[in-house]
Amino acid sequence: MAATEVILREKINGLGVEAEVVKVKAGYARNFLIPSGKAYEATKGNLRQIENLEKTRVKREATELTIAQDLAGKIARLKPKFTLEIGANGKAFGSVTSIDIHKALEAKGIMIDRHAILLDKPIKTSGKSDVEVKLHADVTTSLTITVEAPVAS
Repeated sequence: MAATEVILREKINGLGVEAEVVKVKAGYARNFLIPSGKAYEATKGNLRQIENLEKTRVKREATELTIAQDLAGKIARLKPKFTLEIGANGKAFGSVTSIDIHKALEAKGIMIDRHAILLDKPIKTSGKSDVEVKLHADVTTSLTITVEAPVAS
């Protein structure tokens, strides 16, 4: 397979970020990256333009970092509560998963990727639990959730 080098114009998940020179298959570069404006060919003239792309990357990364820090502050202040049904023998029916936590955050107006919620296993016990939320490579916050069992009457 023939490979070629291209300079990325924007962040592409799984490939790289602006101003990065990456090696990709020639067909991918020729048929998708270059025509869609996501990359340049890595020629001598284009390699001189890397400085401009690096400046835009620095601005984008700084903006992403401040947004993540603001979001971390909002998430840390939240204290979502969940209710699990408890059977006669004290065993919980169901559990609290990352999807449940994600829905609770969305209900409060906080939109994040569901995979940012780092939950090892579903929570099946009542009480308080701390859940890590990774919003950015440099920003991780802790969310305290409370799981309650309804009072039997």
